[in-house]
Amino acid sequence: MRGYCDFYEVAPSDDELLALSRALIADPEREGVQLLARDQARGVGFATIYWSWATTSAERIGVMNDLFVATEARGSGLAESLIQACRAECAARGAGKLTWQTAPDNAAAIKVYDRVGATREQWVDYWLAA
Repeated sequence: MRGYCDFYEVAPSDDELLALSRALIADPEREGVQLLARDQARGVGFATIYWSWATTSAERIGVMNDLFVATEARGSGLAESLIQACRAECAARGAGKLTWQTAPDNAAAIKVYDRVGATREQWVDYWLAA
């Protein structure tokens, strides 16, 4: 997770990242799940799914909030494998769809998403500090 945060130039503490992982491990039905990809004993990628609801389709959904593949593992098909694993996790836990977002200029990610057959949406994101 540290490599992911470094990539996006954000700096949550290691303790905050550990607390997040512990929350996911403690209650995966309620909070979400984190899928890890390893090469031997070394982590080379991960994806995080949070559970939510879609009023417009009246179903539980999985929101893939994170998808990260280490530089040395890119181009290996790992991103596609993680997405398919997330999709399977959603199906196993009763979620009707897997959704996510990416930056409009993230051409490499968009190519991966197109390859797995994902449908591109036309929504505009907003946020406010709580």
